Amino acid sequence: MTSSTAQPSGVLLVGSIPLTTTEEVLSKVCSALPGRLRSIPDGETNVRNNYIGWQLDCFPKETRNSILGVATAEVPPDHRGTFSLESVKPTQFDAAALESYKTFIKLRDKGAIPQGVRFQVSLPSPLNSIKAHVKADFQPQLEPLYEHRILESLATIIEGIPAEDLRGRLPDALFKVHFAPVLEGIVTRMQGLCKVVPSGIPLGLHLCYGDYRHKHFVDPQDLSLVVQLVNHITKAVDRPISWIHMPVPKDRDDSAYFEALSQLDVGGDVELYLGLVHANDTEGTRRRIRTAQSVVRRFGVATECGMGRTPTDELNSILQISRDLTSLVV
Repeated sequence: MTSSTAQPSGVLLVGSIPLTTTEEVLSKVCSALPGRLRSIPDGETNVRNNYIGWQLDCFPKETRNSILGVATAEVPPDHRGTFSLESVKPTQFDAAALESYKTFIKLRDKGAIPQGVRFQVSLPSPLNSIKAHVKADFQPQLEPLYEHRILESLATIIEGIPAEDLRGRLPDALFKVHFAPVLEGIVTRMQGLCKVVPSGIPLGLHLCYGDYRHKHFVDPQDLSLVVQLVNHITKAVDRPISWIHMPVPKDRDDSAYFEALSQLDVGGDVELYLGLVHANDTEGTRRRIRTAQSVVRRFGVATECGMGRTPTDELNSILQISRDLTSLVV
């Protein structure tokens, strides 16, 4: 791909935003990023601001082993080790999305949200929550049960929000997994999630390394693993993937990190968003953009991951940098 000196086009908000209410989130980001958003998340406010942390209660107490440092119960000596769907509680992602959508409609009717901007709903892959919250011995048994609950939530969201208003996001954080072969296992799981989303709903992939307490679960050497995974997923699923988000650490403005983007094979209609915007770092963000542009011609910008735990002053910096260094959505 050829290089370009034009500004990146558009901004992707990954998910969580450190504000108090959905209305505050939607109003602020529309004001801060005029003409740069194709969709807006509800910000995953309050209990949801730690993304999958609030899903811990879905799992039986004796199976929990949370990365969030929450105390969990010991497995009783007489535990039978068998579970049913009733053992895993509904996720409540659907209830949260439908409630936030009401606010989205209210603000759009008032003109605060432009026509054509979609409501973005983000769901975790079941594997994310399983790896984060469940002891290793129980992961194979509980994963399909939790997946069933995620699919229930997804079906309710699809039924309750018109397709023309909805834009979906499925993430995969790169954890160590409990199955092999790894690549095939991840792709198969993403196939199962993607196939239930109607083709009329734009669907995106958020691939990241996690940022619990602002530290990656795995420090990326470059984008080669992410590119490989994206290429495999987009070819395996039976529906279009509309957009892709990839992380860029603050200290990576070197060409080696971005070189794998030359191998990205997803078609020209897929929107690419690079998570290279970091707070209070306008010049660093410029460098990362220039380096990325030496490899890939068209992309928008984002943060590495969600911003739920970001201080308010850093949020304002991120929004300002995102506005200053991008052009309007074409």
